Amino acid sequence: MYSQISYPTPTTAVLTITDAGVLNVLSTPVIRGLIQTLSELAENQSLHCLVLRGSGSRAFIAGADIKELSTLTAGTGRAFIGALRDLCNAVRHFPVPVIVRLEGHTLGGGLELAMAGDLRIAADNAVVGMPEVKVGIPSVIHAAMMPAQIGTTRAAWLLLTGENISSVQACSWGLINECVPQEKLDERILEVAAGLAAVGPVVLRQQKRLLRRWERMTLDAAVDDSIAEFGEAFNTGEPQHHMNVFLEKKSTSKK
Repeated sequence: MYSQISYPTPTTAVLTITDAGVLNVLSTPVIRGLIQTLSELAENQSLHCLVLRGSGSRAFIAGADIKELSTLTAGTGRAFIGALRDLCNAVRHFPVPVIVRLEGHTLGGGLELAMAGDLRIAADNAVVGMPEVKVGIPSVIHAAMMPAQIGTTRAAWLLLTGENISSVQACSWGLINECVPQEKLDERILEVAAGLAAVGPVVLRQQKRLLRRWERMTLDAAVDDSIAEFGEAFNTGEPQHHMNVFLEKKSTSKK
């Protein structure tokens, strides 16, 4: 419930948000359902990549369910936002790279969930924003990632004004990785997914773990921590395989 899984290739899963209205809004049942689905998908050892998307073309996620938010108290508000934090963390710590597909509107909690992904690819007619202040609540939880991702000046603009920006502008700010023509969106996402599928599955998961660990460490600690990980990679056999393939191609091209 609240999600549909498809496999365009054996190594790529597409998780589509369903039964959440035409704008894919996040209510408590939707949030819980997505967390459960992500937990189950995380056990799939054959995956190299997860694509996260909304139903239809009007929105990835247009934010939290205002009807539910309007009934919250201080206590139930903490419970709601705690669940949304858990959903974002399920994406941030998903064992393989997560590509977030952005089309139409991506607002509020939807943008926080998108920021929790590893790669964000948007249609050139999409818009993003953090409009929470306009309905009397602050942007919280994974909005805290925004200053580090795009700088304090740009983060302040989005969080304090509540104004939307185009995907083209979001891409220039570094909030989105790529902005492509709407009709090319799925083609480009599958192209990136195919590139990830060509990478060794062990090193792909290892690199994502390192990215998450580095977020919590000083630069010197991260540098020292990575030395052991580099050595460990040679126990998997993947470096030997991929390096030998590279050397064989290089040798063949010289003949």
